[in-house]
This record gives sequence, structure tokens and C-alpha cells, in this order.
Amino acid sequence: MTTSVDLSQSFKAYDVRGLVGDTITDDSVRAVGAAFVDVLGLAGSRVLVGGDMRPSSPAFAQAFAEGATRRGADVVMLGLISTDMLYYACGVEDAAGVVFTASHNPAAYNGMKMAQAGAVPVSSDTGLYEIRDVAQRYLDAGDIPAAEASGTVSEQDMLAGYASYLRSLVDLSGIRPLKVVVDAGNGMAGKTTPAVLGDTVLSALPLQIEPLYFELDGTFPNHPANPLEPANLRDLQRAVVDHGADIGLAFDGDADRCFVIDEKGDPVSPSAVTGLVARREIARAKAGDTVNGTVHAPETEPVVIHNLITSRSVPELVEAEGGRAVKTRVGHSFIKAVMAQEHAAFGGEHSAHYYFRDFYNADTGMLAAMHVLAALGEQQLPLSELAAEYNPYFASGEINSEVQDKVGAVSRVLSVFAPSLAEDATASGQDTVAGTALAGTAVTVDRLDGTTVSAQDGSWWFNLRPSNTEPFLRFNGEAHDEQTMATVRDEVLGLVGGQGS
Repeated sequence: MTTSVDLSQSFKAYDVRGLVGDTITDDSVRAVGAAFVDVLGLAGSRVLVGGDMRPSSPAFAQAFAEGATRRGADVVMLGLISTDMLYYACGVEDAAGVVFTASHNPAAYNGMKMAQAGAVPVSSDTGLYEIRDVAQRYLDAGDIPAAEASGTVSEQDMLAGYASYLRSLVDLSGIRPLKVVVDAGNGMAGKTTPAVLGDTVLSALPLQIEPLYFELDGTFPNHPANPLEPANLRDLQRAVVDHGADIGLAFDGDADRCFVIDEKGDPVSPSAVTGLVARREIARAKAGDTVNGTVHAPETEPVVIHNLITSRSVPELVEAEGGRAVKTRVGHSFIKAVMAQEHAAFGGEHSAHYYFRDFYNADTGMLAAMHVLAALGEQQLPLSELAAEYNPYFASGEINSEVQDKVGAVSRVLSVFAPSLAEDATASGQDTVAGTALAGTAVTVDRLDGTTVSAQDGSWWFNLRPSNTEPFLRFNGEAHDEQTMATVRDEVLGLVGGQGS
């Protein structure tokens, strides 16, 4: 073993990501496998290990297994899996696990997403940094001590069970025929889509799948597997129009996020998808259901989680449907924790992560896609008209400004929008706008995640959230009309300064 790797460079708040051969190596992964078993107390228990299509994933999975078995865990190798397949496996098998993936990052990267038994996330709040520290000690010592009894290695294929389980949650067998273009981005959706939506594992559905970049290739020869960037959706948008398709679906590299394109080739906002799925899950929770042998009694006020930069249309819809909306910070570990605390039926993020109680409170892009297909196929309207109902406001989209002094930039904004709060970076309260095009509007300011300023009359809001890893201040805004949104956007970005992107 070597001591050249500083694990603090690859361990993030929610997962591990690094440059292959530099900040993440076979030796460091082997040490992490051992530490995973030690910190989570998994000696004598099963640990599930899989990886995505990146060239380095098989070797890393093997190295992790070596470290884990040396410390006494019995490793079950799952082979090629998506991230949500790991969550399914950890849930149905009630075992901890890891998937090797760097999600949407370029080919030179790889990493690890970890989960405890039941798909409970492993994050900086729940043991990830302790795993890092124990693994670092093993690396520095140059050896992993052997447990009294070494673990075993076996193999298991979860694809058929995963596909069957998702189909048990959303019945697509009776919808009208739909033509669906799916851009897998050479990622794991190239394996999961034919199994769940096609006929390679289960019986055929009334879906004509037009595949785009289904070949598993972790070098991403066609475009980066990051649908959050508009440039990476262009091939799908063009293909939807060319095929005369009803809908387009784009997945990221590890297939845990899904983006939706309507029949005109236009993106459907993740907030609209959140609203659409929320309505279906609220109705389902109110009716009661049996999932995987567990009986859910009918609920009077189902809970839906949304992060703070999701459109205000989401909590409004949830409440109109008789549910209760709960706002939380951006980030999957926060969402999952609140999902569990609130026993929430569903949760959605602006980044196209969608969380389901019936999927072990974990996120799965495929299940969200199935809900959209069901909603579309159960009626006759085209997707553009169906989605319009869930998108009544005008949003800015995320705009990044490169700013070195992020605190100073936020203070400049507050000095105009809420002067009494400008000097206190942790204050929360309300004030009156003065000296701007929006002068006279009473506002509320909160600091749940970044700084959110909201007009008390509900006509507009914006959020400024600093990146933890880059010199960016991220702006998101929304208003009841396009002109107000543009006014708020331009006013705030002018005060922020910096270079927008």
C-alpha cells in the first residue's frame, strides 16, 4: 500500500469523488473498504458492491471487496449497476453497500456512493468522515490488519428484481401507446431502460423505445452524461422532434437523475415533474396501498418534501391536493433524512433528484420517469399541455456568478433589499425594500440554505447560495410574470457583480 493519497481531497459531504490514479486509487479504495466495515460494524455481515460503466469501476470494486473481506465482511458482488439499483439492493436485502460511480463527472473521475442497510445514506453526518479517517490511518500504516475470520465473496444479479419492483409501483400496462426517446448518455440507463421499460427482462409495455447512446461507455464518446447542462440535451431534443415522439427522457451517468423533454423538444422543468409526481403520490397515499408486503393505511395529509429553490407552485399544489409540503435544504442526505423523519410519500429537488418512500426514501430517476409516462399515457393531451398546468410561474433557472467574496456580494444585495439585515450573515427576518425598482415591497429573508428573499405578497422570490467547492454564487429566482422575474434577476445580479455563467 502507498501513502501518497490524501483522502480529504476525494471525500465530499455526500460521497467520494476523485481523479482516477491521483486522488482515488486501488490502494485508497482497498483501505476505504476496510474502514467501511469497521466504522459501520459490518464484520460478519453482508456488504453489497457494484459499479457503473467507467473503465476503472471493476478494479475499484475488486479492491473494495478485498479490504472489506479482510476486515471480516461477506461481500456480494452486484456487477454493473446504476446508483438507484444499489439503493434498491440495500433496501430489499437490508444490507449496506457501495456503488462505484462519479455520476455526471467526466471520464477521468470515479468515486463511491455508500448506503447503510435499508438504503440509509452514508454522509458526513452519518459516518462518511469517520470512514475517511480510519482509511487514512490504514494508508499511512501501509497495511490493513486481518480480522479473526476473513469474509467471503459471492455474486448476485439484482436487475430483474429491480425492474419488477419498479413496475409494481407504477402500472404502465394499460396506458395508450407512447413513442419514447431515451438518451442514456452511454451511462447505466443503457442497461436499466431495456429492463424496466423494454422487454429484455419483463413483458413488453405499450412503449416504443427509441434508444440514444445506450452503449455502456464510461469514456462518454457522444456527450457528457450531465443532462443538467442544456448543451447535453440537444441531441435528445432533436431526436424527439425527428422521431415524432411523445416524450424524451435523459439520464445522467449513474441513472439516478432523469430529465424530461416534451413532444416539441422543450425541457419540462424538474419543478413541474415534482408537482406532477407529487399529485400522483398524494392520491396514492390517501388511498392506501400494499408495497413489498407492507400495508400502508390511507393517510389524511400525505407529506411531500421539496428543496427551497423548487418552484413555489410545488407547495401550492401539494396543499391544494390535501397534502403537507415540507421545505428542506438542497442535497440528497438532507432530503432523505427529512423523508424519514416526516414519513413523507415523495420528495423532489430542482436538480431532478426524486425521492420515494416506497423506494426506501431514496432517489430514482427511473421511477420518476415511469410516473410521467403514466400521467401522459392515461390521458390524451400532449406532454407540453399536460406539463403547463404544473409550471404557472416564470423562473430564471440557475445562474452562476464567479465571485471571490461571496459574503460581501450577499451583503450588497441585502443592503438594498433588506438593509437592516445586510451586516449580519446569519440573520433571519423581514424588512422593506428601499431604493430599487421594487421599492416598497415587504420581504421575508431566511437562511435555511444560502439567502432567500421573498416578496410577502408572493409575487417573486430569489435565492443566493454559495458553492462549497467553486468561487460561484448561485442565483435562482421566480416571479408571477416574466417582466418581474427579469427585473428581480437583473437587479440582484447587478449587485452581485462577477462574471455570470
